Formats: sequence, C-alpha cells, structure tokens
Amino acid sequence: MKIDTIDLGERPVMLAPMEDVTDPAFRLMCKRMGADMVYTEFVSADALVRSVSKTEQKLNISDEERPVAIQIYGRDVPTMVEAAQRVEQARPDVIDLNFGCPVKRVAGKGAGAGMLRNVPLMLEITRAVVDAVHLPVTVKTRLGWDESSKIIVDLAERLQDCGISALTIHGRTRAQMYTGEADWTLIGEVKRNPRMRIPVIGNGDIDSAERAKECFERYGVDGIMVGRASFGRPWVFREIKHYLQTGEPLPPLSVEERMETLRRQVEDSIRLLDERRGILHVRRHLAATPLFKGIPNFRDTRVAMLRADTKEELFRIMEEAGGMLTSR
Repeated sequence: MKIDTIDLGERPVMLAPMEDVTDPAFRLMCKRMGADMVYTEFVSADALVRSVSKTEQKLNISDEERPVAIQIYGRDVPTMVEAAQRVEQARPDVIDLNFGCPVKRVAGKGAGAGMLRNVPLMLEITRAVVDAVHLPVTVKTRLGWDESSKIIVDLAERLQDCGISALTIHGRTRAQMYTGEADWTLIGEVKRNPRMRIPVIGNGDIDSAERAKECFERYGVDGIMVGRASFGRPWVFREIKHYLQTGEPLPPLSVEERMETLRRQVEDSIRLLDERRGILHVRRHLAATPLFKGIPNFRDTRVAMLRADTKEELFRIMEEAGGMLTSR
C-alpha cells in the first residue's frame, strides 16, 4: 500500500491518532514494536494559528518514528489552510485532516465529526488544504453523523475527488461516540467501489491479531489502524504483524519483557520532553496497561502511578507491581 510515494508495504498496521495518548514517546515505542505508520495527537488549527505553545509542541516529531502523520482539525477554510502550511514546516510525511473526532468540545463546534453535518464545507476545506501544501493529504472520518445518515460511501468518492491520497474510516457514527460495535460493512463497501482509487484504511475495534487478519480478509481494506487496544500495550503491533505474516500467534512476551518495554517508554518520554512533562504523559499509559490488572489491589497501584512525579518513584511502583505479577 502506498500513500502517494510512501510505501508502507503489504497489509500495513498503523497507530491511530489519539488525544493525550499518541505523544512522541508512545509513537516511538509503537514504531519499534512494528507499527508501519504513526499519527500524532490531533492539533487544533485555531490554536496553531494563534501560536499556542502547548499546541505547537505537538508538532515535534523525530526521524526515528517516520513515516509519521500530523493530524489537524478545524472548522473554516482559511484557518485550516494556514495551519496545514505551518504543519508542513514541521516536515511530517503526511498531513491528516480530522473529520471524525466525536467529542462535544470539537464536534459540537462544527469541527471533527461535526463536519459530517456540513459536507460542502468539509469538501471545501479538503480541496483548499490539498492545493495549499506539497505533502500528501489524507482524511480520517466516520460512517456519518448518526444511524439515519450513514453517508460514507458517497462521501468517500467526493473526498477522493478533492485530491486526498488515502482515506481512513472509523466504523461508527458520531452519535455512537466509542460505544457499541464498529460496523465494518460500509468500510468494505467503500473499498469494493470500483471508482475508488486511493487506499482505504479501516479503524474500529481491532483489539487482537485475529481480528486484524479478519478485517483485511473479509473487508479487503488496504490498511488497518489500531487505537485503544494499543493504549498501555504497544506490543499489540508485534503480535498483529507476526500473525499476519505467519498465521500463528506470537508467543506472549514475558512479564519482564513487557516491563522492560514500559520502562523504555518512560525513559523515552523523559528524553523527548523533560522529567515533569514526560512523567505526566507516560503515567497514564502505565495506569491503563492490562499488564498490571491481575495484581491484588490494582486500584491502589494505579492511583500511585497516576500520582508519581519522578522517574525513581514511578520505577519503584512498577518494580513492586512487577514483583507481584512474577510471584503469582
């Protein structure tokens, strides 16, 4: 599969953009674990144009994580164009337009999935951004606003006509948010449309290697995107890639191997940010990882991780948790 000239190989597996999750250290760890492409947290076009420091920091990418996409969202043409041009200066491989975020503070203001209620504006923004930058532009969106307006099959063609290089579809409507099951049938219908020439990437509920293989085979997508299943579990990419290549499950990593992966993520987060911000970012991943959920009084351990503010303190809590796992 190719996005413009970027060759991602056969059946690529990508890390989905997730706010407060896909920070630089997590992206780098997922890349090491086999992710074929990674995406930043989404970036507010309005905040970027206003030069908000916290937003500008989201543009920090490293060559180690390439190919990498920076995703932006907004609700008007001039702001999105200017934001895309600023993003281009950060030298990502791809600029991705977010027309799928369902949260109220984004979609409720007409951005993200809110664009599904104003398709002419969505298309105008897409066309204008494609014309304004030299990088490949892609789009991530949903099936439609709600059950009665699943417009993705027609919308996919219209977005393609705007000049995008690939389309990612989350198999839910905005009304569903992240509840219920993702519906891949319409994703498959988009892919089977003979008029579609660009890669179609599927997203939603891919939480295992077996499910990843099923989505490729049943729905014919060019690539898949893994979101929440990677949170605190970056080795899911290794598991999926191994299964796609061999048809056999990868022997599970030992507790110590998984602990070492998480420790390295902590080190990377501190190196790429600083100790205070690095710990702030990474402790959420550690508190959410399924690795620790089998230990007694996990809630107390989780709270301790979320309160840790130094590397030494965090590593001590992790060691204690790991010791409880290996002694079981």
